[in-house]
Amino acid sequence: MATHTIKITSKLTIQQLHDFLKDTSAKVELSQEAEQAILKGRTYLEEKLKKHNAPIYGINTGFGSLCNVIIPNTELEKLQENLIKSHACGFGNTVNKDIVKLMLFLKVQSLSYGKSGIQLSTVQRLIDLINHHVFPVVYEQGSLGASGDLAPLAHLCLPLIGIGKVEYKGEIKEASTVLKELNLQPITLSSKEGLALLNGTQFMSAYGIYCLIKANSLNKSADVIGAISLEAFDGRPDPFKSSLHKIRPHKGQLQTAEAFQHLLKGSEIITKEKKQVQDPYSFRCIPQVHGATKDTTAYVLSAFETEINSVTDNPTIFPEEDEILSGGNFHGQPLALAFDFLCIAISELASISERRIYLLISGQRDLPPFLTKEAGLNSGFMITQYTAASIVSQSKQLCTPASVDSIVSSNGQEDHVSMGANAATKCLTVIQNSEKVLAIELMNATQALEFRRPLKSSQEIEGLVSAFRKNIPFVKEDVYMHELMEGALAFIKTM
Repeated sequence: MATHTIKITSKLTIQQLHDFLKDTSAKVELSQEAEQAILKGRTYLEEKLKKHNAPIYGINTGFGSLCNVIIPNTELEKLQENLIKSHACGFGNTVNKDIVKLMLFLKVQSLSYGKSGIQLSTVQRLIDLINHHVFPVVYEQGSLGASGDLAPLAHLCLPLIGIGKVEYKGEIKEASTVLKELNLQPITLSSKEGLALLNGTQFMSAYGIYCLIKANSLNKSADVIGAISLEAFDGRPDPFKSSLHKIRPHKGQLQTAEAFQHLLKGSEIITKEKKQVQDPYSFRCIPQVHGATKDTTAYVLSAFETEINSVTDNPTIFPEEDEILSGGNFHGQPLALAFDFLCIAISELASISERRIYLLISGQRDLPPFLTKEAGLNSGFMITQYTAASIVSQSKQLCTPASVDSIVSSNGQEDHVSMGANAATKCLTVIQNSEKVLAIELMNATQALEFRRPLKSSQEIEGLVSAFRKNIPFVKEDVYMHELMEGALAFIKTM
């Protein structure tokens, strides 16, 4: 595969990051504008330190509640190294490699605005890690979401000073070993650089981008799978007609109704005369439920696109105004709230999906109980609904918002935190749970659809079902269901 270069510029979109993740051969480099901004910020900081003897938080002072401890200029380099080592307090499971890759990119992006006072060579070393596919081992637990993602970012940046572990060529190795193999020397950090690397929201932001990529995919998959279920359950077309949604024009609701009209166009099943006057909510209210999730996803996307184009460390440098300001741009509250909202919204895709699964196996509307011809001898799809219910229940428990919690830290100096990192990790779990439930629905819906033959659904639905059947067969008698479920999950990840 031919390589191409991604330049770090002033404006970044989530789609660009999605493309970056997919293109494993892409190389990253700073734009000339970014290089100049970084150099300007560093030059200003160095000149300021030469002329300024008063304490400047995080530059010649300790950190957190130690902000009043003055550090001599001769110890500033040691201060930065100590900061990274002492803050590398992560625990728990290791973070997905794709999320770590996003963390590296987003840290470079935030530093590229020149407001952090970091050296150009330090930023370049982060880029070296990306371009050589060296991914630091980062842990899920440890961040309060303010002052930024301190513990995860410490683990992310340990390899810069030759410490910690990395994933390289599919193996976990000591960072020092990999740096030596690549002929890269550990960096000696200068004033403020440790704080610039550790302060920030790149753990939360990377999770947010990853969650949004999956959420956008799930929004589309949920509509397609819901349409197959509607056909299999012999549902009515009325709830998807545009006139109904124009009088309550929520954007996501309109989009969902339009998607169903497109998916069902040309179907023999949807146009046949219906015995029932009305369908249950899990079918009739798909535009309203799926649509609300789409609207939530759009809001969350706007929050994260603002964040990934922001400077989120502290203090920040303003050479034009001759100011170094200590503030709170590292606080993850905008992200924590967005994560909790997205978590709830995506869980609803699974909640309504599980209800459709239940109806499909219930023996209604000329479908056999549990979608098997010999119920009793065969249990059919009975226990797939149990599994879906179990997963949905877990997600409901995880939807308790993390952002309503706060625990005082740093001897009271950091007395309100966002818990955005916890919101991030549980949001991803809920999204993965929803993928599984939708995979189970797809299995049930395609099985049920076969009992509508010889009638055909639309060309688009029949094409998708045909592709699904290449790996997941119609179940005539009881089989080892877990393997089929895994296959269905793999399939919806490609939809």
